[in-house]
Amino acid sequence: MSNRNVFYAIGMIVATPVLALAQTEAVDPGAAGPAWSPYLVGALIGVLSMLTFYFSSKPLGASTAFASVAGLIGRLIAPRHTYSLYYYAEKKASRIDWQVALVIGVIIGALLAAWGGGEITGRWLPPMWAERFGEGVWLRMAAGFLGGGLMAFGARMAGGCTSGHGISGALQLSVGSWIALLGFFVGGTATAMLLFYV
Repeated sequence: MSNRNVFYAIGMIVATPVLALAQTEAVDPGAAGPAWSPYLVGALIGVLSMLTFYFSSKPLGASTAFASVAGLIGRLIAPRHTYSLYYYAEKKASRIDWQVALVIGVIIGALLAAWGGGEITGRWLPPMWAERFGEGVWLRMAAGFLGGGLMAFGARMAGGCTSGHGISGALQLSVGSWIALLGFFVGGTATAMLLFYV
């Protein structure tokens, strides 16, 4: 990397959050207080993506972390079967790496953001869910696990998740990622309409 590109990258890293902080805070109508500025969050995600490319030469993504952890667990419980699977036979290096650390960081960051913004409510069910489907916690948990499983399956089938395609792939102007991004929005909107408005 040339000196000019290094100075450009440093300038972007410094300038982007400063510009984002200058924006006003957004107010989420469903939140107890002001939400984080979407400009700040978008800028920080952009900086994170840039740093990920620079230091690891890999795109930002999270779904591979789940596959790596599943491979590690599979090797402990059923190593012969795990090694017989094409994915793990091809990629023998399932390990705890920076993508696993990223997922852990996202969980911790979400907890800190909720705590800092006074959004920890202790509720099992969001009011919108309870209004539509009642107070049954098990239905919500079953829907969450089923939805998470379908999303994980879709991410592995599509070769990336919302962060892999929606952030890194879209950032690189990948046609496949833009198609996937469109699919995320169409699928999410259709699911929300079916769950809450039909």
